[in-house]
Amino acid sequence: MVKQVQEIDDNSLKQWLLAVANQRDKQAFRALFDYFGPKIRAFGLSRLSQQGLAMDLVQETLTTVWTKAHLFDSDKGNVATWVYTIMRNQCFDMLRRVQHNREDTFGDDIWPLFDSDPASDEFADHKLDNLLAAYLGKLPKLQREVVQGIYLQELSQQELAEKLGVPLGTIKSRLRLGLEKLKSLLEKHHD
Repeated sequence: MVKQVQEIDDNSLKQWLLAVANQRDKQAFRALFDYFGPKIRAFGLSRLSQQGLAMDLVQETLTTVWTKAHLFDSDKGNVATWVYTIMRNQCFDMLRRVQHNREDTFGDDIWPLFDSDPASDEFADHKLDNLLAAYLGKLPKLQREVVQGIYLQELSQQELAEKLGVPLGTIKSRLRLGLEKLKSLLEKHHD
C-alpha cells in the first residue's frame, strides 16, 4: 500500500502560520509541524548524519517557527522559504556547536598530558610526556605554534591571534587540525 503525500498549497501554509502568529493556534501549528517536520528531518539527516541531531533540528526549527511566527512577512517570501531559512540557520548553528564540542573534546583528551606537574606526581607517565613532545614536533610548524601557544603558554585564542598577527578563524582552524593530528598519533600509539 502506497501512502499518499498530500501537497499543501502556500495559501494553506500561510493561513496556518497566521493562525499561530495571531491566535497561538495549536492545531494550525500541528498542521505546520506535520507538513514541515519530515522535510526538516530529511534535510537534517543529510547534513548532520545523525538521527538525534536531525530530530533536534526539527525541534529547534519548529520551536522558532512557533515563537517567531509573528515576524513572518508574506511580502518578502512564502512560508516554505521562511521556514527553510530558519531551518538552514539552525543547522549552521548546530554544525558550529558540534564542531566546537569536537574541538573541546580534542583539547580535553590531551590537556591532562600538558597540565601534569612531574614534581608532584611520582607516578607520572614520562614516556607519554616524551612521546607527546615528539608528536608535537611532528606537527606542521604553524599548527605546532598554535597548540603550544594555547596549551603550553596558556594564551587565549584571541591573544594568540593578536600575537601572531593572524585572524582568529585561522587560529581555530590550525588548533583543530593540530589537535586532530595529535589525537590520531596518540591513538595509533596506544592501540
